[in-house]
Amino acid sequence: MSAPAQSKGTLFLVPTPLDFGCSPQDPAPLELLLPDETLEVAARLVHWVAENAKSARAFLKRVDAARGLATPVQNLQIAELPRLVHKKGDHAPASTADTQARALLGPALQGHDMGLVSEAGMPAIADPGSSVVRAAHALGIDVRPLTGPVSLMLALASSGLNGQSFSFVGYVPQDPAERGRRLRELESIALKSGQTQILIETPYRNAALLQALLQTLHPHTRLAVSSGLGLPQQRTRSALLSEWKSGALAGQLPLDLPAVFLLGR
Repeated sequence: MSAPAQSKGTLFLVPTPLDFGCSPQDPAPLELLLPDETLEVAARLVHWVAENAKSARAFLKRVDAARGLATPVQNLQIAELPRLVHKKGDHAPASTADTQARALLGPALQGHDMGLVSEAGMPAIADPGSSVVRAAHALGIDVRPLTGPVSLMLALASSGLNGQSFSFVGYVPQDPAERGRRLRELESIALKSGQTQILIETPYRNAALLQALLQTLHPHTRLAVSSGLGLPQQRTRSALLSEWKSGALAGQLPLDLPAVFLLGR
């Protein structure tokens, strides 16, 4: 008789707190930020795929403090996503990301459960990781997302904008002329269809993006900005452009922290 086929492991999508790089002095205990099941799964996993190995280890040290790791941090197996994924994304044309992602899932094919993490929030949403998820499906590996913070959904829920139809469009161009054209295009889509448009920027360019929005959008367009989500200083402000132009709302936002921008009717 032939030996039974070895069962495959599960790929867990493990969300991380949104405070990465924001509050290194005194981060909140993970028990306040992540549900028990997420912590328990993270504590027992040995094999990981990460956006950045250093930040993954920092997260797992916090898991250790909250739950105790089954394996010491220094013995965990953490593989980083390829640099190509960071430069060109998971869906770039003619990308080798899928082939490389399959190679990262070797432990799961051998029966080990694995975790996928990004630096903050849910992997594969506004962060790298979708190539690993696609590869897992292609290889017959179960994919299980765990519960935790997703900044885009938190921002949308707190914006007062349309949560039944929305689109995440990522980053807009940095060139002022191209950025203006893109913002007018997104505004047109939002006003004609009612679909909320969600965009992000790196923290040091948040103020410049907000200023561009104020200069470009029509007075009757609604703009919402959520800054510092998941942190004690988090703020969300939502109002018509005509109200934003007074400057009072912008002054209430910690724009030096990660932010999500939303526009719509």
